[in-house]
Amino acid sequence: MFERKDSAFRKPEHESQGTAAPSSATSAAKKSVYIGQSILIKGELTGNEDMTIEGKVEGNINLKDHNLTIGTKGRIEAELFAKNITIMGEVNGNVYAEDKVEVANSGKLNGNISAPRVVIEDGARFKGSVEMDGSSKRAASEKSTIEKKGKGDKKAEAPLSMGPVNEKVGTR
Repeated sequence: MFERKDSAFRKPEHESQGTAAPSSATSAAKKSVYIGQSILIKGELTGNEDMTIEGKVEGNINLKDHNLTIGTKGRIEAELFAKNITIMGEVNGNVYAEDKVEVANSGKLNGNISAPRVVIEDGARFKGSVEMDGSSKRAASEKSTIEKKGKGDKKAEAPLSMGPVNEKVGTR
């Protein structure tokens, strides 16, 4: 008697396998990484997935075309490069986003922001400057490329030269 009821509620093997495949394919398409609060990372952190950080990172974080969330327990000493950046914890460093930077009311940012869209919620702490012109996407991309070249590349370290200035400033 129990066998019959049990078998009546079971799906045939081929049906259950068919329904499991789309859910695993969906989860594979939407990748996300979580870094817990007991984790400390020193160095460069790069990836091709969305990321949430609750731990501590010292260095640079580069998630081109992906979202970065700094959780309420996150403590970051780094420059951040991502498509969208949400700060709910603490960040000391410059932030470059291709689309949007959001500092939540629990967030603290000591550094400059370069992004086309910026949201700073009431109660958030922010010390730095904001650049929101159309070139911020290009500037973030260029800055990221220079960071990847490293310190040994003379092109990345070359000082800017404007040449001689022939006019006095403020005189006509």
